Amino acid sequence: MGQAVLFTRRAEKSTAWPMNSTRQPVNSTRRADRSTGQVVKFATRRMKSPAQAGRASRTALLQPSLELPASATAVSFLCSMPTSLRLIFMGTPDFAVPTLEALLGWPGGRVVAVVTAPDRPAGRGRQLQASAVKQAAEGHGLPVLQPTNLKSPDFQAELKSYGADLQVVVAFRMLPEAVWNMPRLGSINIHASLLPQYRGAAPINWALIRGETETGVTSFFLRHEIDTGDLIFQDRVAIAPADDFGTLYEKLKLAGALLARRSVEALTTGKAPSLPQQMSGDLRTAPKIQKETGRLDFAQSAPDLVNLVRGLSPFPTAFAPLPDGRILKVFRAEALPAGSEEALGTWATDGRRYLRVRAADGWLGLLDVQAEGKKRMDVEEFLRGNKIV
Repeated sequence: MGQAVLFTRRAEKSTAWPMNSTRQPVNSTRRADRSTGQVVKFATRRMKSPAQAGRASRTALLQPSLELPASATAVSFLCSMPTSLRLIFMGTPDFAVPTLEALLGWPGGRVVAVVTAPDRPAGRGRQLQASAVKQAAEGHGLPVLQPTNLKSPDFQAELKSYGADLQVVVAFRMLPEAVWNMPRLGSINIHASLLPQYRGAAPINWALIRGETETGVTSFFLRHEIDTGDLIFQDRVAIAPADDFGTLYEKLKLAGALLARRSVEALTTGKAPSLPQQMSGDLRTAPKIQKETGRLDFAQSAPDLVNLVRGLSPFPTAFAPLPDGRILKVFRAEALPAGSEEALGTWATDGRRYLRVRAADGWLGLLDVQAEGKKRMDVEEFLRGNKIV
């Protein structure tokens, strides 16, 4: 609930006004507001006499007032001072952490709880590891919910107990309607593409694999079908020729944080658009990346293979079998023209500086690689310890 506050005219130098003045003295008292604990000054001002006020009755007005500094000269009115918006944040990977931090730094709202994935085994020791979002939330002393089943009545009851006005979702699971429709303002999602393009689990990867030169972030309202809710805002982000999944990921997670805060601010003031998405036409999707997605097919063009490498670097990485059968991961590559006709998939090297594979319309030059059981290295270092037949 907002606290109604009315600013009154600044205090006069003296309250000993002439008897013929139309002004009346102000008597004041102070008390603490129950909802905020703020000490508020209450002023009782008598209205003008019947003759002066057009036969108006002598009604006393009791209204809360904030004392203005002596320099104030005008009467200002504030109809309502809203309390902070209660927010619940949902996310798991480090991509979502800047958005959580941005909302924590927003003075117009308060993150009352965070929902993230359960701790999972990770690393060589397979010890339980908290998600990046959980670690950030605990660092701020926030309550953390880690449901294994989003449809669980116990989880939904606990979620409801926080009385959220809005839920903000970044890189989380698909929510049941009972969850996304729970807050009075609903739930919004931050997606790493310019919707309706690249709906799905891997929009950053697929924008690079498809050779896009521009992508972005979108805020939208959650609905039944994944990534199809009404659009709020979009911010465009250029894709540089040298960008790969790692660098573009960093750009978009920061852009997403700024967009989330702007979207929440607009919702608070009632100025957030709600535009239906295009549901048909030339739309590209972003399905989950599978292991075989990264296999380099040398029947494709060299530029397309370069884009595949970019879209999967540094993780999960493109790969190809070497002539001796070992799997070689490829982190960086370049497209080179063909000087002669060789069979597709032919490997070529001088044993010192370059390693190339014949593709459909030229050579794929390998620049940054990793052999099985070895560390990542540039191709010259790789060739010093590996003989390619």
